[in-house]
Amino acid sequence: MQIYHGAQNFKKIPYPVVTSGTFDGVHLGHQKLLEKITAIAQSKGGETVLLTFWPHPKYVLNPEDSSLKLLTTFSEKASILETSGIDHLIKIPFTKDFSQTSSAQFLQSILVDAIGTEELVIGYDHRFGKNREGSFSYLKANADAYGFKVREIPRQDVDHIGISSTKIRHYIQNNEIHLANKLLGRPYSLTGQVVLGQQIGRTIGFPTANIEIAEDYKLIPPNGAYAVRATFGPRSLNGMMNIGVRPTLGTQPRTIEVHLFDFNDDIYGESLTINIIKQIRPEIKFGDVNELSSRLRNDRIEALTILKNNESDS
Repeated sequence: MQIYHGAQNFKKIPYPVVTSGTFDGVHLGHQKLLEKITAIAQSKGGETVLLTFWPHPKYVLNPEDSSLKLLTTFSEKASILETSGIDHLIKIPFTKDFSQTSSAQFLQSILVDAIGTEELVIGYDHRFGKNREGSFSYLKANADAYGFKVREIPRQDVDHIGISSTKIRHYIQNNEIHLANKLLGRPYSLTGQVVLGQQIGRTIGFPTANIEIAEDYKLIPPNGAYAVRATFGPRSLNGMMNIGVRPTLGTQPRTIEVHLFDFNDDIYGESLTINIIKQIRPEIKFGDVNELSSRLRNDRIEALTILKNNESDS
């Protein structure tokens, strides 16, 4: 997949089949649209193009509101889109000036002049341009003037599975990550660098890798213990993760720590992706370190059961 920073850097391709949007999470609803444009492109001997806006428009239009957290960083989204069969990803810088672009300007300068769109496929509720003035009916009415076909993914093709990025965020924030995973079509994941921690887990038989997430806009699940699968490079390992402030040890800064089962390699500095399968329990303050260690042994047994059941369900 080719990634372009701005439509002005796009190089013309045969029969571009285009869609656009934020695609946060690239969930099963998004994937239905991606399957559609891929099928069209293949039938026409063309290539797929996805336009996405970065940063998320809400961060630019409402900079004082930091409440929105995203399901995917840009690199995570790009990786998922590549595996979904997208040929070209155009990252449109979203600025206050760009937000004033009319739908007519967007159509002409980007879809026609920069890309040479042959077919545009959008979701039933997708709008674009200043004040979201561009709708499917507007596109349909003006498609001939711009020289490309317009297709819409009907409401019934998406709504019957009841998916939205907002609903997925709600599930994650309310300790129902297993339900979020169903709507994503894969486990929710966190990717970060392994950094040096206080190494307290090592002293009680549960050494952990501390994960530092660089992107502060990434949605982190609530504090608690989780059954996870971790990947780095080609390797995949079962484990359990704790997110929280470690109240048993006194109030600590919030950390993300992963204990990988039957694994003792030095991976400081490595990039680790944590695929979160299910929450085991919320964070608890134990009476002492011995009580914590005992509970961690139980957590390990429960995590292994969850991971085994997840494998059989896959």
